[in-house]
Order: sequence, then structure tokens, then C-alpha cells
Amino acid sequence: MHAPVNVTNKISYSQVWLTFARNSLIREMTFRTNFLLDCVSSMCWTLMNVGFYWVIFQHVNSIGSNSGWGQAEFFVFLGTTWIINSLMQAFVIPNAEEFSELIRSGGLDFALLKPIDTQFLISFRKINWAALSNIVIGAVLLAVAMTSLPWRESHPWQLAWYTVPLYLLYVGCGFLMLYSLMICLASTSIWLGRNQSLYDFWFYITNFSRYPMEIYQSGWGLPLWAVFTFVVPVLVVVNVPARVLAQPITPTTTGDWLLAGYTLLASVLAYFISRLVFRTALVSYRSASS
Repeated sequence: MHAPVNVTNKISYSQVWLTFARNSLIREMTFRTNFLLDCVSSMCWTLMNVGFYWVIFQHVNSIGSNSGWGQAEFFVFLGTTWIINSLMQAFVIPNAEEFSELIRSGGLDFALLKPIDTQFLISFRKINWAALSNIVIGAVLLAVAMTSLPWRESHPWQLAWYTVPLYLLYVGCGFLMLYSLMICLASTSIWLGRNQSLYDFWFYITNFSRYPMEIYQSGWGLPLWAVFTFVVPVLVVVNVPARVLAQPITPTTTGDWLLAGYTLLASVLAYFISRLVFRTALVSYRSASS
């Protein structure tokens, strides 16, 4: 009986994901008022954060001495933060939060029987469309900030042919690293049953990614910089793609190229670690009926 293998090989994951997306949108549109309120509340929270940082830059010229993160550069950073976080909140977090419920109710049993990769099915079966509203604000903030970037005499800011593709690549790397971290935490539900505190831990950890890494590179911040760059590499999630636009990488910026190469390696390694942790957890899983 090799039919399941043949069926799996014929599955188009893009078509499956589009089906998930359509079903999620239909579910959202069933309660349109709630959908609109979610969009408005999410966008208001984002705008309040933008206003908070705008007030800060009325009193300071940059974040960190000689760090290069002035107001325009930091708003590029902030726009990138909203884009990556919105992708996580739309595609990953709603599914990860329900993983323990699948285990408790026996829904994971049915997922394991499907002729499709279980991690894919668990990760992307639901989409929170309202969370994508913050991408609009992030993109607008990014565009406005880019028009305000100062021209430097030594390094004039300009868009090279590779800048936008490189930016999108590293936004993808940032998303992949946060996704991998969330999957690792969600997988512990199989051993712990309920791990809400670990999801809270994810939000605490990712808070470090919302600020330029230069603020950690002195004094007591050095241990934090080392841990969250090389052990749990959340500091590169936003810093690298934002740096591509705000502080363009040139052939002479060796340190930036090393950081960019490390980010690619770290994102791939994080993904494979998440696969290993998820599969190891599944080996320990016992059916809800057992």
C-alpha cells in the first residue's frame, strides 16, 4: 500500500495554503464588524507607538552615539518591525496558540493522518487577516521615512539595484527565525500539555528585536547582545533588513556583509532546528484517546 506516498507527492502546498487563506477570509467576513474593529484597534495601537517614538525624537537626534539611527533611519527600522510582526501575527501566532488545544481535544490525531506535512498543516491552517492591517502602516511609515533619509557626504544614500530584493530577502529571514522560535515553543505543548507561559516568554524575547542592536553593545548590555545575536538570534530579525535600507551595505562595509551572511545562516539553521524539535516532540506524542 503505497498510495499515501503518491498522494502526498501530488499535493500542491500553494493550493492548500490558498484554500486555508480563503476559508479564513470567509470566516472573518462572517463577522465583518468584529473584523473592522480588530483592524482599527490594531492600527490605533501601532499609530500610538509611532507617536511615542516621534515624541522621543523631539528631544534627541539619534539612538546611541554615532550609531547612525537618526529619526528617519529609526522609522525605517520601526516600519520593518511592524511588517515582520504583522506577518507573524497573521500567519503563525493564531495557529501556535491553538496547538495545545489540538493536543487536548485529539485534533492532532486527525492532523497526523492527513497526507500532508504535519508542521505545515499545524502552522498555516488559520490566518488572522485583521493583523495584516499593520503591514499597511508599516509600508507607509517605511516609504515616508525613506524620503527623509539624509544625504551623507561620505556615503550618499541611494537605492542600488539589489537593495529592494535584499531587503525582501532579509524580511523573509526575520520571519523564518521568529517562526522557528515559535514552533519550538509550541512543540513543548506535547510534553507540557499547556505552555501559555512559554508563549508569554516568546513575546518577552522578541521585544529585544524591536530596538537597534547598537544600544546593547556596551556595559551591561553586552551579554544581552551576545545571547540574542548568537544563541537566540532575535536581534538580527529587524536590524539587518532595516540596515539594508537605512544604512546601505556597500562593498567596503565588511562588518555589515558578515552580519548579513550570518543572518542567512542563522535563519536556515533555526528552521532546521525547529523541524528537529517538532519531529522529536511528535515521537513523544500519545493519542488523546490513549
